[in-house]
Amino acid sequence: MSKFGMRMLAGVSAALALLLVIYAFEWPPVDSVQRGYRGLAMEENSNPRVDRAKVRANVLPEVAPPTDKAGQKASQVYTNVKVLGDMDANEFLRLMTDMTTWVSPEQGCAYCHDENDLAAERPYTKIVSRRMLEMVRYINGSWKTHVAETGVTCWACHRGQPVPASVWYADSPKTAQGAAGNRAGQNVASAAGGITALPVDPFTPFIKDGADLRVISATALPAGNRASIKQTEWTYSLMMHFSKGLGVNCTYCHNSRSFFAWDQSTPQRTTAWYGIRMTRDINTQFLEPLTPQFPASRLGPLGDVAKVNCATCHEGVYKPLYGANMVKEYPILVGPAPARTASAAPAGAK
Repeated sequence: MSKFGMRMLAGVSAALALLLVIYAFEWPPVDSVQRGYRGLAMEENSNPRVDRAKVRANVLPEVAPPTDKAGQKASQVYTNVKVLGDMDANEFLRLMTDMTTWVSPEQGCAYCHDENDLAAERPYTKIVSRRMLEMVRYINGSWKTHVAETGVTCWACHRGQPVPASVWYADSPKTAQGAAGNRAGQNVASAAGGITALPVDPFTPFIKDGADLRVISATALPAGNRASIKQTEWTYSLMMHFSKGLGVNCTYCHNSRSFFAWDQSTPQRTTAWYGIRMTRDINTQFLEPLTPQFPASRLGPLGDVAKVNCATCHEGVYKPLYGANMVKEYPILVGPAPARTASAAPAGAK
């Protein structure tokens, strides 16, 4: 081959290599939006091609058309209606139709009902779905500090499948073992920390048990801050989950020059603060108590029920379904206001 041919081949190879790098690392193009004061590195970066795919994946399904009022309550027409008995009977049937679309479009009504006896307390999914309805109403009524007026429905998590795509179970210690010995619950690719060496399970301590996320002290030489490197890595693993689950950078909530300071953070950090506590509330008050209702095949390797994290609803976007109002068609899914009043996020805590 001539020198010219070799140079031509080398040039083509280099161009192909560059195209491969561009595609693999999704660059260019990259859109950058400034979210804070200039010079503070408060920008959000995104790839338009990826964003278009996310938009297609985060669309509300069509709701069943409104019906004429039956003039009778659901509890007067149907037997054993314990949660939505005050609904108009026709509206109740309309909601049941949409719930089938939201959770079990392939299985149909039989996923939650014995078709020979719709009032029966079987299968187990009927008991679970009733509690999930109570949970949805509780979220929409008690956690407006996080879900605001857009609210949630079954679709927010399920997206047309019986088990939401993004749930988590307690991690088995065996999964942290390797040829080199005990990996100490980290140093392996995970849903939370990705392909980093961060701990694989930040969910149990933080969005179930309520451990303190804060590892950065407010003073130079603190006497009381005993956060270890492992605790710090757990917090960072959860932050990696936030970033991936919401499809945002750290600066969506934090100021890069002071991740700790609340007065230099964005309003979204407060919304996230409430979201962490809402998720803990859901896991401990609604999901874990349902464990005895599930067959062993629906439980995790340690026998625990599937639980939620931020990705369960958000599915890679900063607002579930990009902020589409999920409850406007069904005000019955907004439960009564809570007896307690949620306090404002205290300064310096997260």
